[in-house]
Amino acid sequence: MSVTSIVIPTYNELILLRECLQAIETYTDSPYEIVVVDNGSTDGTVEYCLKKPVTLVSLPHNRGFPEACNLGLKAASGSELLLLNNDVVVSKGWLTNMLSCLHSGELVGIVGPRTNYASGKQQMELSYGSLDEFHRQTETLNSPDPQKWAEVNRLVGLCFLFKRELMERIGLLDERFSPGHYEDDDYCYRARLAGYRLLIAGDTVVHHHGSASFRKQGQDRMDRLVETNFHKFVDKWGIDPKEFI
Repeated sequence: MSVTSIVIPTYNELILLRECLQAIETYTDSPYEIVVVDNGSTDGTVEYCLKKPVTLVSLPHNRGFPEACNLGLKAASGSELLLLNNDVVVSKGWLTNMLSCLHSGELVGIVGPRTNYASGKQQMELSYGSLDEFHRQTETLNSPDPQKWAEVNRLVGLCFLFKRELMERIGLLDERFSPGHYEDDDYCYRARLAGYRLLIAGDTVVHHHGSASFRKQGQDRMDRLVETNFHKFVDKWGIDPKEFI
């Protein structure tokens, strides 16, 4: 039986992680395993995870998002791999719908959902005052519908589903982008160079709190990081990533 490995990097956001894991447990009806990579949290995250049915990779200090993802991918056993931000709340039928999209064609390499908070084409206008209301809306929004799938040039890494064969072909995330930003743009570009297609599974909507860990560093520091990694992408590929948003 095919299993999806859900890799969740986390750092000092136990409340969000608990909410994330509870939603996975409640709304996932396809076989899965969870790999939590803890980046040196000091808020009880490790103790919590040790009581849960997850594989825990515990790091002594924060090594950044790309490296944490890579360590999680190395620990994963699934034929499908999913990188999930710890501040994402999944919803009814989410994984089944995304897997249907991923396996809709041999050359489909990466699939992402739509959400309330993302850059690019995955962003959609949603109005809800609570997560309970969000879940009521997704009862309808997540009705399986291939007509809502759309090919794009780029997907945001907040909920990033891909085939193991893709990773075996193009490798892991590029850790030069640590602690984070543009590693997902880079992975999408590499996938496309290898001939794979990227699809938005428009029949899957998830809630995203949005950049929870990075926001704690302050807006100025976050802006500098985004600018630095933008230039790293341009230096690596010789193109502006905004050209394919």
